[in-house]
Amino acid sequence: MFAQARMQRQILLFPWLAVLLWSLAAPAPAQVITEYDIPTKSSLPFAVTPGPDGALWFTEVHGNKIGRITTAGAITEYRIPTPDSKPIWIVAGPDGALWFTEMAGNNIGRITTLGSFTEYPLPTASSDPWDIISGPGNLLWFTEHGDGFTIGSITTDGTFADYPVPLPPWDLGAGPDGAIWYTEWVSNKVARMTTAGVVTNQYTVPTPDSNPNVIITGPDQLMWFTEYAGDKLASLTTSGVIIEYLVPTPDSEPGNIIGGPDGALWFTEHAGNRIGRMTLAGAFTEYLVPTPASAPMVVEPGSDGALWFTEYYGNKIGRITTP
Repeated sequence: MFAQARMQRQILLFPWLAVLLWSLAAPAPAQVITEYDIPTKSSLPFAVTPGPDGALWFTEVHGNKIGRITTAGAITEYRIPTPDSKPIWIVAGPDGALWFTEMAGNNIGRITTLGSFTEYPLPTASSDPWDIISGPGNLLWFTEHGDGFTIGSITTDGTFADYPVPLPPWDLGAGPDGAIWYTEWVSNKVARMTTAGVVTNQYTVPTPDSNPNVIITGPDQLMWFTEYAGDKLASLTTSGVIIEYLVPTPDSEPGNIIGGPDGALWFTEHAGNRIGRMTLAGAFTEYLVPTPASAPMVVEPGSDGALWFTEYYGNKIGRITTP
């Protein structure tokens, strides 16, 4: 129940009226945004990732499918074998396949670029796998939001390892120091774990109750993360120095963050209904998504030099050009 409540906190937004009012605020000078409707209605697209085939691959939480969209906008959908598995995050693996978490299915899933599935049941029941990355050791690393406090890894042939951690992990990223860095949503910290599973540091975020969310290594080799409730982006050195940057739109709920092909940081604003861009010097630009209250969830660079993003409630895949 605890994990389910946290999932709802992540993806359920403020009331529709408030979101719509934010969306009506004057946007920044617009980049070109194109939106593509997903064939399955109310599919709730969550994560998107660039695939080794040049297309973008995405999860459909309610549709129980993995989707593929070409840079020309053609969508193909593949139904996951486990019913109602609730696929969440997806990433390209070191083996040329796509790997994803099945939160309700309690599996780590694998799909080839031809649409063939393999599912690996987690050793522990009700692990609720959430985030997944391709990380050190040619392994897939993932967080578990179940009753235990665990980060897991899986080899490309399906061998699992579990690493208990002191506090509940949320999202994770591969650090420039070869370690795994992860956010602690409830505890308001960012932690570092070696690939042997030793947690060496836990750093408290300066803003109280900020809900640190997605974490990545940025173009400047610093760790960067979003603060969902704190309404900020933050940088973090490997020695623990945190600098925070306030997002211009109030209560925007920044979600995913990624380094763009232009050398800037790009992020989603779940409640702000915007795609944000911040230079490494801290200068913000925000771009309003055309569909009102679409809840942009995850943004990732495509092979075409643009940024692609999911619209959770808009049931679309969006594309935004870079400056």
